[in-house]
Amino acid sequence: MVRAYTRRDYIRKIPNSRIVQFDMGNLSGDFPIKVSLVSKENVEITHNSLEAARIASNRVMQLKAGRFGYHLKIRPYPHQIVRENPMATGAGADRVQSGMRNAFGKAVSVSAIVKRGQKLITIDCNKANFKDAKLALKRASMKLPTTTRIVVDKGQELVL
Repeated sequence: MVRAYTRRDYIRKIPNSRIVQFDMGNLSGDFPIKVSLVSKENVEITHNSLEAARIASNRVMQLKAGRFGYHLKIRPYPHQIVRENPMATGAGADRVQSGMRNAFGKAVSVSAIVKRGQKLITIDCNKANFKDAKLALKRASMKLPTTTRIVVDKGQELVL
């Protein structure tokens, strides 16, 4: 895993993160069950993937549990700046391009560095919505570039 590159001093234009909200649903509610999506490997997850996972899981929970029947939280924040040295192709590309000279690259995207065992998404819910929360996390995991597992953090005695 590469060391985090978050120095914004050297980069002129940094693209904004597409993640609109990090907390959704009933923010003040007290729920007996807490379920999390946990990463199985070290990986960089782009802000687009995190936003797609958020939309997918939030849609499932809104349809099944209603607007106030859950609390969904996106855990990682995309700090890592992804750069790209654009390579020209086609006729005359060798005259235009400087190759690997000044190959610092332009900021293309931002991503979150996620370690193995780190929580990605957490859903608080009632016993009635536990299966829906698991389904929502499964849908979210399909949008992420890593293998994941679903872990019950709180209320294991209620779901067995």
